[in-house]
Amino acid sequence: MITVEECRLAPKVLLHDHLDGGLRPSTILEIARETGYDKLPADDAVELADWFRTAADSGSLEKYLETFAHTVGVMQTAAALERVARECVEDLAADGVVYAEIRFAPEQHLEGGLTLDEVVEAVLAGFEAGREAARADGQGIVVGCLVTAMRHAARSREIAELAVRFRDRGVVGFDIAGAEAGNPPSRHLAAFDYLRAECAHFTIHAGEAFGLPSIHEAIAFCGTDRLGHGVRVTDDIDLSDGLDGAILGRVANYVRDKRIPLELCPSSNVQTGAVASIADHPFDKLARLRFRVTVNTDNRLMSDTTMSREFMVLHKQFGYGWADFERFTVNAMKSAFIPFGERLTLIDDVIKPGFRVLMG
Repeated sequence: MITVEECRLAPKVLLHDHLDGGLRPSTILEIARETGYDKLPADDAVELADWFRTAADSGSLEKYLETFAHTVGVMQTAAALERVARECVEDLAADGVVYAEIRFAPEQHLEGGLTLDEVVEAVLAGFEAGREAARADGQGIVVGCLVTAMRHAARSREIAELAVRFRDRGVVGFDIAGAEAGNPPSRHLAAFDYLRAECAHFTIHAGEAFGLPSIHEAIAFCGTDRLGHGVRVTDDIDLSDGLDGAILGRVANYVRDKRIPLELCPSSNVQTGAVASIADHPFDKLARLRFRVTVNTDNRLMSDTTMSREFMVLHKQFGYGWADFERFTVNAMKSAFIPFGERLTLIDDVIKPGFRVLMG
């Protein structure tokens, strides 16, 4: 049996984690007091953490997203954004994450008078401070930023330009997020056309709440590099005769053939109703069918989770060992939005040696 303490020692790679979904409850309370935000549902850190977890356990993506009103509400100043970003990196490094791509939507942090550029600058400054703090503690971590456009809004082209403007300063890619139903990714083709013309990386939330059509649009019309979640790709897989007799439809076959990474988030996928339970999660089926699966947290506050805990969830449910987790981690590192040479260095010099130690 693997323990969560051992999982913390494993070098982990995180591709799908929302900055506004990973705040420390104590930080939310402190910033709320400093900024005068008076809408929090609890004034105690333990009670607040419990509220977020309980409110997120709705089985509905739309209701799950409502919890972000409070985290975004306290992230409206440069100081708050920088602090949240710094603590995010510190927390990930302490959990053994060696590479992370953290995403957030700059357009949601303008109520205090900041510009889009000032929002990004504050977050990047926080990431750098977090890296320095982690390095001082002997924990190396590489962090990239993904800027997110909200799929129900009309600023995606502007946010895409923001991503390109900052891509040599720490922004490694672009994303769209938000409620999928009624907001197809093809509404944002202008942004994706621009990103492709600029040779910029992007991922799209798809196949979480809405299903196969959103995956088809994301890959066929938008040209996404990765799929945020993508669990509903199983809607295009016939498992009537078991895994050995699996029949993949055209979309599922394309995703596997092209090695399009799936940013799977086990605990979150249950909370949002994408799957009924961890036992029903298609992670193992997709892994055994050799899709490029990766392990992610999505929102650490709402799911009360860490990468180590996500490893443990999969270990307990599917019996995965270190060799499996090494494969999933290498999958993620291969799929990162940083240059090939940097990915290879982390795989050869950090990830593989780290897992060799754990495997004895």
